[in-house]
Parts: sequence; structure tokens; C-alpha cells
Amino acid sequence: MIKIGDAAVSEQKVVETTSMSSPEKKEESSTEKKSTSTKKSKAKKQSRGTARVKLVREQEEQEISLFKENIYIVFVECETPGNVGFLARTMANFGLKNLVLINPTKLTNEAYYQATHGKYIVENAKIYPTLDDFYQSQRIDFKVASTGMAGGSYNLSRIPIRPEKLGESMNVSNKIAILFGREGDGLSNKEIEDCDICVSIPTDPTYPIMNISHAAAIIFYELFKNKHDYGVRGLEESSELEKEYLIKDMKELIDGLDIPDHKKRNGLKTFNNIISRAFITSREAHTFKGILRRLKNKIGGE
Repeated sequence: MIKIGDAAVSEQKVVETTSMSSPEKKEESSTEKKSTSTKKSKAKKQSRGTARVKLVREQEEQEISLFKENIYIVFVECETPGNVGFLARTMANFGLKNLVLINPTKLTNEAYYQATHGKYIVENAKIYPTLDDFYQSQRIDFKVASTGMAGGSYNLSRIPIRPEKLGESMNVSNKIAILFGREGDGLSNKEIEDCDICVSIPTDPTYPIMNISHAAAIIFYELFKNKHDYGVRGLEESSELEKEYLIKDMKELIDGLDIPDHKKRNGLKTFNNIISRAFITSREAHTFKGILRRLKNKIGGE
């Protein structure tokens, strides 16, 4: 027989009791919970912030890589080896590495000497006999002509944009060639007409022509300072092929109009200039192309 007060030997019963907490203890518990919740919230924000920073850095690294890989600096029929070296040195200042020489003069030691720390750029320069050979070999999407002699409504091929506009708008996800002409004569009208756009640096009219390395430095700077803004998702610039199809549809539409041939040519050239200066995106090109085809079908059906 187990009497009250005897110690349990064969079995034990555990009774849970709830103690009454004082107001002070309740307040301490509530404060601890809030503190823990705040710490967790801060930790989540810090984690999200770290992830965003990491993503931004990865995007910047990708943009820098594209900037270096996809821009080609083209010197057409250079006459002085030293200028090749000066151009290479300027390229090195702004992280560019793809130098293309079209039918150049013989590269003497002067070219390597003037390049200084850009000597490797001269050593790795690609040489082509003509611009067409270069375009076909590298499958260039966008061509930029540089000129010191800007045109106007009388010369549609030479209507220019300024370097800062080029830097703000250009998307290095595509392959881009920037052309610099001969020291004496620059680029020919035909070479400029074959380009998508013309860039010119405003200078005093009494002496408008700049040394190639000086002009290149201004253009490269504008490209370089905006490189982190390139490649905005959903705003990828249209490819060369997309623009060709767009211009082809416009040509067919214009050809169906009852207007003189010279107005047709000027109309198509003007359309080409607008498309080039606008840096039309791939989505815009497809949308515009659809509209042109509907117009062409409607006109053809009348």
C-alpha cells in the first residue's frame, strides 16, 4: 500500500504546470520576439541587396566583355605607320582591342613604337584588301562612318549624329564597325553610303579636320563612359538582316507609287537614314515590317 507522502517506486507521474508570468516578463518576451523578427527582416533585405549587387556586377562584367569583343575599329588605307600606332594606343586607353586595317601601308617599327602599351593591338591587327572582304568575314551588324565633313539635306549620306548620341544609343550585343578614313581624303562617299550611320565631331569651321587619334579619342570616350548602359533587356538593337528586310519592304512599297524615280531613290535613302539614326530595336523592326507588308498588300489589292 502506498501512503500519501511515500516516494513512488514502481511508476512516476509527471504533471506539467503553467506558471503565471509577470507583466515585466511578458514585455521582455514580446521585445525579444520583435527583435528577432527585425533581425530576420534585416537579414532578408541584406541577402536581397547582396544578390542585386552581385547581379549588377555580373551584368557590368558582361557589358565590358561585349564592349571589348564586338566593337571593331577600322582604319581604311592608312598612309602613315605612325598613325596606326597612335590609334592603337588610343584604343588601349579605352579597352578596345579589335583593330582592322584595310589595304594599309607597310607597317614599320614606327607603328609599334607609337603604340607604346597598345603594341599588342598592332601585332594582332587583322588586315583585309577591301571593306567588303572585312564585312563578309566578320558578319558586321552595324557600320558607323566617321567624317569631319558633315552634310545636310543636299547630301543625305552625310547627315551625322554626334559622338555622345552614338555612345548613348549603341548596343554592343551586335557586331559594330567604326570606320576611320584616309589621312588625306577620309572616307569616300560610297564607303559612307554603305554605312548605317555617320558620326561627326563639331569643330571650328576654319579647321574642321582632326588628327585620327584625336577624333578617335573623343568617340571612344563617349562609347566607353556609357558601356554600363548597353544591352538593356528587351531593347536589343535590330540585326543587319532585320534592317535589310525592313528596307526591302519599304523599297517594294515605294516602287509601287506613281512618283518620279529620283523621288523614289531619295525617299528610300531618307527612310534608311531614319532607321539607322533611330537605332531601331528588333521588336520595333518586326512591328514596322508587318505594317509595311499590310500597306503593300492593301495598295496591291486596290
